[in-house]
Amino acid sequence: MTTIHVPRPPKSSMNPNRPASSLLLTQVEQMHAAEKRLPLRYRTDIYINAIRTEREAARYIREVTEAIHQAHADAARSRLQRTPKRTRTLQIAAAADEKPAPVRTIKRASKKENSKTRPKK
Repeated sequence: MTTIHVPRPPKSSMNPNRPASSLLLTQVEQMHAAEKRLPLRYRTDIYINAIRTEREAARYIREVTEAIHQAHADAARSRLQRTPKRTRTLQIAAAADEKPAPVRTIKRASKKENSKTRPKK
């Protein structure tokens, strides 16, 4: 196999204070869309419209990526937690101490009885 020599980039190519390119700002917007789907406790408080330099964009992308990884790790950890073992006995939350009061019902007279007791007109 032949080795391909790739020259190192010059030190002047690294400039974190350079204005962010449109490609980098598009990546920031995509990361912001991903961040909006995270639970509130994992979100950053970085205002993306204020990002102007490559350093600011890199910082934001790093923080959102770490938050996504942390959210996934926490979710995986919560899935692995053991659920309490169910018991086969019936557990009653509350029990009555005395006999309930009887329900009083009103008896209605049947139609036959009504016709006997009513005077005919």
